[in-house]
Amino acid sequence: MNIFSHKKIALALFSVASLAACSDSKMDEPVKPEPVPMEYTYRLTVLNNTNNQPLTPVAFVLHNGDYKAWQVGEPASDALEKLAESGDVTDFIKDTAILAGKAGEGIVMPGMMQTIEVTVNTRENLMYSAATMLANTNDAFSGLMQRDISMLEVGKSITMNAPVYDAGTEANTEKAGTLPGPVDNGEGYNKTRDDVNFVSRHGGIVSKDDGLTMSVLNQSHRFDNHVAKFTIERIK
Repeated sequence: MNIFSHKKIALALFSVASLAACSDSKMDEPVKPEPVPMEYTYRLTVLNNTNNQPLTPVAFVLHNGDYKAWQVGEPASDALEKLAESGDVTDFIKDTAILAGKAGEGIVMPGMMQTIEVTVNTRENLMYSAATMLANTNDAFSGLMQRDISMLEVGKSITMNAPVYDAGTEANTEKAGTLPGPVDNGEGYNKTRDDVNFVSRHGGIVSKDDGLTMSVLNQSHRFDNHVAKFTIERIK
């Protein structure tokens, strides 16, 4: 065997060894885990600032800018109508256009607070909306809509006072049998719309003390237009 044959055999063996080494090296490489989605958690606290208007469980939803829970001058959605007439938030927090939603537990009496936490995996263009019914009314609700929280950092919060809106779905008669709150324990949601059929700022109740003789409400049930304080905090 000549020197060239020896060189060819040595080169072949080196090539095989190199391939084996490369193969073993690739097999030994650890599998990279899939990235874990970020989670962002927000806590909403609502304070009832009224004298004698219990607030129904608060609906709290996170969404992007394409979603509007209501629009002044436009008809209320069916979900908002149910919330504003009976305090039922089931449809409101399950709208397919929201990222996540949750309702508080129990009635929020005057001077009391309710806290709700919701988690999402994105904060791009993130906004929140929240609403609650004034129980001793026909269809009054309070809340905030499309509030931008995309830049809110952990441990920071935003506090705002919320006005009162009239859903425009039920006439504000204040009559016995028409108010779901404890002053009357009357009817809640009724799909028949017998009012102006658009959302507006609420003008306040009249009450029997101010001459509406058929009203079951009195002066203690009156309210100023900012009835609740909403504080949103990012906790994660």
